[in-house]
Amino acid sequence: MRYLPPLLLSLALTACGDDVPKDVQRELQKLARHEVTQALARLGDQLLQTTSGEDSGVGAAPLVSRAADVGHRDFVNAKRVLPRIFTGDLREEFYCGCDYSDKKVNWSSCGFKPRKNPERAARIEWEHIVPAWNLGHQRQCWQKGGRKQCADSDPVFQTAEGDLVNLVPAVGEVNGDRSNFGYGAWTRNPVPMYGQCRTIVDFQQRRAQPREEVRGRIGRTYLYMYERYGLTMSRQEKQLMCAWAKTYPVDAWETARDRRIAAIQGNGNRFVTEPKAVAAACSG
Repeated sequence: MRYLPPLLLSLALTACGDDVPKDVQRELQKLARHEVTQALARLGDQLLQTTSGEDSGVGAAPLVSRAADVGHRDFVNAKRVLPRIFTGDLREEFYCGCDYSDKKVNWSSCGFKPRKNPERAARIEWEHIVPAWNLGHQRQCWQKGGRKQCADSDPVFQTAEGDLVNLVPAVGEVNGDRSNFGYGAWTRNPVPMYGQCRTIVDFQQRRAQPREEVRGRIGRTYLYMYERYGLTMSRQEKQLMCAWAKTYPVDAWETARDRRIAAIQGNGNRFVTEPKAVAAACSG
């Protein structure tokens, strides 16, 4: 689109060949470089973006940064308030159920053993249940500069990346191993990878099987994130998330977490608080 006006002029010149007087050729070439032509090109780009729907504004929200503010935050500021959510009985690592303090994982509390990277396994990291890659890889900012470009410039991605509903504390090594893999459930008897931790990762098939205790939480989080930000789930993935959301009911931990999130962010996850929401979303 950007180069269409100059291109059409160039084609016109080529078609006319030597029959076009030199002074006319010079004037046409100037027109191709004129600021009006460039403005038309930019307008064409904007129209293309608007009609393509690739960068929908669904889900964007005004962002706040101060600790006392209520509202959505970008990921940097979200990490600053997350410790307020995961305190007391909620201070439990997501994938293995470990206790932690000041982001240092207590391996003995959950029988954890590092697979390969003890340094990263010793710390808590903030894990996106729905990976950041899912949130941004189809957006234009990602095509131009990856996740960093989206985090710097895209309001929808900034809101989604920092959405507290989608963030949980995880052992750093497990977070890294899971990467942007989708979730699955392929064995009832997982071969341990991290000591007594029941979460496993299949690197060859690029998938992660979480422990049963968090599968309902994962399913309800996926339903929330995909609804709020206008994302598209595959039929197979939606079936899995709906099955988990129905099979594993909301518990006291998830209810308390959602209440704290709503107090800080202004909204929680309706699939946690509205009993009929899951059935309605999964009926189609």
